[in-house]
Order: sequence, then structure tokens, then C-alpha cells
Amino acid sequence: MSDEVLYSTEDGVAVITINRPEARNAVNASVAARIAEALDDLDSRNDLTVGIITGAGGTFCAGMDLKAFMKGEVPVVEGRGFGGFAEAPPKKPLIAAVEGHALAGGFEAVLACDLVVAADGAEFGIPEVKRGLVAGAGGLLRLQHRIPRNLASEFALTGDFVGAQRLADLGLVNRVTGNGGALEGAKELATRISANGPLAVRVSKQIMAASDDWSTAEMWDKQNELAGPVFVSHDAMEGAAAFAEKRTPNWKGD
Repeated sequence: MSDEVLYSTEDGVAVITINRPEARNAVNASVAARIAEALDDLDSRNDLTVGIITGAGGTFCAGMDLKAFMKGEVPVVEGRGFGGFAEAPPKKPLIAAVEGHALAGGFEAVLACDLVVAADGAEFGIPEVKRGLVAGAGGLLRLQHRIPRNLASEFALTGDFVGAQRLADLGLVNRVTGNGGALEGAKELATRISANGPLAVRVSKQIMAASDDWSTAEMWDKQNELAGPVFVSHDAMEGAAAFAEKRTPNWKGD
């Protein structure tokens, strides 16, 4: 990782930190590439179950680095989209830990995550229309499925900012913490996830993500196709044994 993206792992949890506080953690091409590399590592390792993405210096992300964009630089990884994951999130759960602002591409990065922990003072928005642009990194595609559509339309068409508690009331933010506490709150949530069977966690996310496209007639067969291998896995046997023996499971991720 470059200094612009910090990456650490501990106890089954990977933490990715956008480290450009002087630019409000705006994303350039290098940051996008480094985030993609970190998420590849998260997905490839059996000892990691869940990831957290956050920003340094009291803010999450102000979106695309406009100065870099004006020089012809695009913060997109081919096949993966803005920030290295907006179009292709990781296979494993990803938590956004949000302080300060998550705006434009920053909010779209949040929407590509599975869970959100935000500080009380955090603000979110897709203000692209105020600049004659559209939120093309997933904001218009995802937001209407995370909150009521008429409210998503309001946020998209006015470009106005919305606070963490408002989004928590609407169900988009999982936890609201005190200012400065978003990362610790995300780590607490991640620890609860990483205590579970990693294969079961990954497949559970896969089923929830894929099932939006399944018809009623096919959804049970498609679910069983993905879930079946979990029920005959080492971890399934280990989970049952650990429960019977009143001990902590020794997961292997298979």
C-alpha cells in the first residue's frame, strides 16, 4: 500500500483507510488502485472475514479528486468502477466507518458497502446536480433501494446534504456514534461478524446480493445451490461440535 491508503489486519478484520486528509480524502487513480488491491487481499485470505473502509483526519471522502481529474486522471479501476469497488464490491462484507463528509463519490462508496457506522456529525450527499453532473458511481442506482424512493429522489435532485441520524432513521446507517467514534463502532460490529463462520458469512452476503435478480420461481433453487456446500463444509461440522462442547469454534473458512 502507498501512504495514500493505509491497510491493516487483525483478528479477522481488515481496515482500509484513505489517507489524504489534506484533500478531504478525495480519490485519485492511485487511491482507487490501492483500495482494489486491499479488497483483493481481503477476499483472498481465509483468516479475514470482514473489511472496514474509512478516512483519515476526521472525514470519510469528498469524492473524486477534481484537480487530478482536470489533468486527465480518472479514479476508476477497469471493471470495478470508482474507488476500485463501486461497481464490484468485495465478496466479503464491507463496513463504512464515516466521520465528517461522505459526498458525491464518497457517498457512493458508502452505498457500495454492506453496513454503515457513522459519527453523529457526519453528513452525506450526492450533490452532483449542483455542478451539472449526475451521480454515476452508483448513487442513482443504489440509493433508491436503501431508502424510500421519493426521499432518494429528493436527495438526488436537490443535491442537499443529509445527516447521519436522518439516514439511521431511514435504515441506511446501522449505528450512530459520537464524533470520533465511527471507526471503533465499526470495529465492534466487525468483531461480532468475524466471530462467525467465514464461509457462512461470505455466502450469506452472496445470496442477499444476488437474490434481487431472482424470480419467485427460481429463488429457492438458486439459494440452495449456493447454500448447499456450506451445510456440508468443515465449518458447519465445527460449528455444531463447538456448540455441543460449549467452546469457541475453530473456523477454517471451508
